Amino acid sequence: MTTEKRNKLNTLYIQVPAGTPLTSATLADLGISSNLAGQYAKAGWLTRLSQGVYARANDVLDLHRCLSVLQKGVEGLHVGGKTALDWHGLRQYVSLKPTLQLYGWETATLPAWFTERFPAEYRRKRLFRETPGQLLHVQPHANSDALLSSPERALLEMLSEVGLRQPMQEAREIAGTTHHLRSRVLKQLLLQCTSVKTVRLCLQLGHELQLPWEAKLSAEDLPARSKSPWVSRSRDGLLVLK
Repeated sequence: MTTEKRNKLNTLYIQVPAGTPLTSATLADLGISSNLAGQYAKAGWLTRLSQGVYARANDVLDLHRCLSVLQKGVEGLHVGGKTALDWHGLRQYVSLKPTLQLYGWETATLPAWFTERFPAEYRRKRLFRETPGQLLHVQPHANSDALLSSPERALLEMLSEVGLRQPMQEAREIAGTTHHLRSRVLKQLLLQCTSVKTVRLCLQLGHELQLPWEAKLSAEDLPARSKSPWVSRSRDGLLVLK
């Protein structure tokens, strides 16, 4: 290996944290062309994950660093729903093999190199009136750049899946752990929510479970539409929301 190639490889190992997927863009910023990356892979210094994506040899990929990389390619990608609630400590049971719930603004497919290491589901969802560059109440995780829904948003994301992929009973049990949600933030989100079902289900569960934040919300101010019941049939049976 020439001195120049070795220097570039050393720079890569020094500047890029362990556990980070190396995209073509990242490598290019370090002066490493796709041809040179291929040479590093043949020499055993890099491991090819997919077309244009590598990892350092024998490196164990870090979930949060992977999410930070994926966010650059999928608009609005963030951890949400049941996973975000779990990360905030709001859970009913501890799953040994949790499936990451990821949401985004556009249609996308998670790469195999990611899902093989981190079981995940991606859902294109536009639950709120917002833009992908300014998601409502989505912030970087405390220990990384990975974007994470606030607990208030995560609750609504989970409830929006009831009748589709989210069992009602589990949603009810998890909602029962949300005593300390911020009513102000929840109201902001509900006012921008585009799903009548989600608004009504949030209010109904809050009332049934006597959650403190529900008493501070006024149904008349929220987009629950007409006084007619919202009815849907799912695997759990008939769901009626007044």
